[in-house]
Amino acid sequence: MSTVNNLIKPTLWISVLLLLSSCVPELANPKESAIELPDTYSQISFPDSLNAANIEWQQFFNDSILISLIDTALEYNQEYNLFTQRVRMRGNEVLSRSGEYLPHLNIGADAGVTRSGEYSLDGAAERQLQINPGNPNSDPVPNLGLGLMSNWEIDIWNKLHDAKDAAVANFMGSEQGQIFMKTQLISEIATKYYELLALDSQLEILHRNIRIQSDALATVRLQKESARVTELAVRKFEAEVFHTRSLEFLIQQEITATENELKLLIGVPLDSIPRSALDLESCVLDPVYVGVPIDLIANRADIREAEYRILAANLSVSAARKSFYPSVDIGAGAGVQSASGSLLFSTPSSMMYNLLGGVSAPLLNRRALTAEIYNADAEQRIAVLEYDQAVLRAFTEVNTQLSGIQNISASLDLQSQEVAALTSSVEISTNLFKSARADYMEVLLTQRDALRSKFEWVDTKRDQLIACVNLYRSLGGGWK
Repeated sequence: MSTVNNLIKPTLWISVLLLLSSCVPELANPKESAIELPDTYSQISFPDSLNAANIEWQQFFNDSILISLIDTALEYNQEYNLFTQRVRMRGNEVLSRSGEYLPHLNIGADAGVTRSGEYSLDGAAERQLQINPGNPNSDPVPNLGLGLMSNWEIDIWNKLHDAKDAAVANFMGSEQGQIFMKTQLISEIATKYYELLALDSQLEILHRNIRIQSDALATVRLQKESARVTELAVRKFEAEVFHTRSLEFLIQQEITATENELKLLIGVPLDSIPRSALDLESCVLDPVYVGVPIDLIANRADIREAEYRILAANLSVSAARKSFYPSVDIGAGAGVQSASGSLLFSTPSSMMYNLLGGVSAPLLNRRALTAEIYNADAEQRIAVLEYDQAVLRAFTEVNTQLSGIQNISASLDLQSQEVAALTSSVEISTNLFKSARADYMEVLLTQRDALRSKFEWVDTKRDQLIACVNLYRSLGGGWK
């Protein structure tokens, strides 16, 4: 009968624990992505198997100086290096989680003294055993110990493994975040570099225009001496020269500001930013093939990061749910123990060991666990929404850049014709003015329009190059 009772009591306790653990909060089905990409982009009539995202960034850019600047930035950019250290911290979290489901083994030593009161249980036992006959008070008894101690939570529900796998998924997501930051950094450096080339081109155009206007001013002064024009014409030409020369300082300031922004991105305090010997007109990027929209899921690092976030969130929900289940813990210890240092290693008499096993389930802290599982469920839904957002953002970015390249290219062709027409008009108006067949205001207005059209052409050419860079980044290029 006693044997039956010994079996019934543990069974009852285990049944109670299982009953408590079965009361896990009900959750709705995990949220799944509902976004579907079309077969092709709106600006593309027929899908293309080629995709510029598969091209290494060193091959995409054909400017050796720009490639060198990007290489330097990937090594020294402070923000990029800070992110790298955060990724390493994520990796350390994986290492920490990996040890939680393994047995813990410690080695320890302890030493102390104990004096029991005369009327305590230990004191009474000492008097009964006559350990200290003739001494009404027991003397302090030393206690020395040395041994190994181990404890282990057996992961029977894979709760700890889920937590470790969630940490791995977060780490992998952080790595993808670092890759995405790399593509952003490459894009930003290329953008600033082309802005700098555009400002250099505008400065060179300005210098050429100042020489043309100065020659025209000299001509007007000679004509005034011969009474062919009035002082008003001279003053108008002088004012135009002063205005153009004032623009030079504004462009110089823009060049300085852009150089400093580029130095900050590179992470190295260079004296000056080197530039290509080619002018902006000679800078041409290869055609950017876009492939099909589904390629974005494989090539965009931010989308892959969002995928890992979903995986980590699903595992976190699973781990939170399993926190309601009973946990099984085993503790053990072995070593030597003695009241005398000289007898500490007198084995086997000084040897000691213990073994303890237990099963426990949450009882009074279930509200906290319930809040954790609801938060984990909300995080899972947020992760799916962020994934959908990342996919939609990537698709719209590519569409926007495709449209931009097409419109900018069409505008650039027309502006090139405008520049050619106004450049010849400057020469024509100057010759007509010299032969007194055109008014000086016609010359000034023609020169002003020609300068404006050249500046606008440079800006549009810069925008075309930047749009190609942005399209390459939007497709997921720049990390392979």
